[in-house]
Amino acid sequence: MTPMNNFEYLERVKYADELAALDEAKRKKGLSYEALADLVGVNKVWLTSALKGQQYVPEEYCKKIAEVLEVPEETTMFLADHPYKGNTDPVLYRLHEVLDTYGPAIKELIHEKGGNAIMSAIDFGIDVDIEKDPHGDRVIITWNGKLLPYSKQGKYPW
Repeated sequence: MTPMNNFEYLERVKYADELAALDEAKRKKGLSYEALADLVGVNKVWLTSALKGQQYVPEEYCKKIAEVLEVPEETTMFLADHPYKGNTDPVLYRLHEVLDTYGPAIKELIHEKGGNAIMSAIDFGIDVDIEKDPHGDRVIITWNGKLLPYSKQGKYPW
């Protein structure tokens, strides 16, 4: 059965207890996601996503997370499973709305500036910050993906 809401996707019922235990360990250490990411040596957005069950975590980082949180390594190894992902939360919905609204323009600008290419989501970096503003604080999201020209291998059109 396909989960029908964000809670079922993002809480990943299969690992809900394990994710809650890691969250509790992070809280007990008094660490923010950013501080934990600095100690693990990874991007704060990626680590936060991983601890919400939304990223595959290589074994060496599972071990490092366990070390920093002072929990047994076996309690973090479930993070090395590849997760299912979802997107019905209001923040996630708005991000989709931004892509729905600006995606075609972004696509055109990528092609105009980079040729017949796409942006990699594998060779990719991301960061999120909040910038103070007297008219209302601003969310700053930076994406940095490798430009991937389409291959011309094989018979055209492919």
